[in-house]
Amino acid sequence: QVQLVESGGGLVQAGDSLGLSCATSGRTFSGYAMGWFRQAPGKEREFVAGISWSGSRTYYADSVKGRFTISRDNAKNTVHLQMNNLKPEDTAVYYCAASIRDIRVLITIAYWGQGTQVTVSS
Repeated sequence: QVQLVESGGGLVQAGDSLGLSCATSGRTFSGYAMGWFRQAPGKEREFVAGISWSGSRTYYADSVKGRFTISRDNAKNTVHLQMNNLKPEDTAVYYCAASIRDIRVLITIAYWGQGTQVTVSS
């Protein structure tokens, strides 16, 4: 059974930092790009950050550039999203995702995690 399991969400104040982790299991994700999406109440799920299989390429939504950093450790089958200078508008459920194609495009996502809540108070 393929699983993507997120951890690290929580309640923080504006300006704080938070790290999210995603652990993969059940199959090899060799060749898969990994990433994070988020969905706020009443809004569509949106791309946040992505990283290629090798880690040589990273992608970010304009809204998080300069504040969020994505990384991966293929030996440990984990993906990490470091979020700095958090803002109230970052409040959402954050989902880990895997794609063999363009990680930035929602319809290409082959596997999803269950999501973890991030709440940023002002």
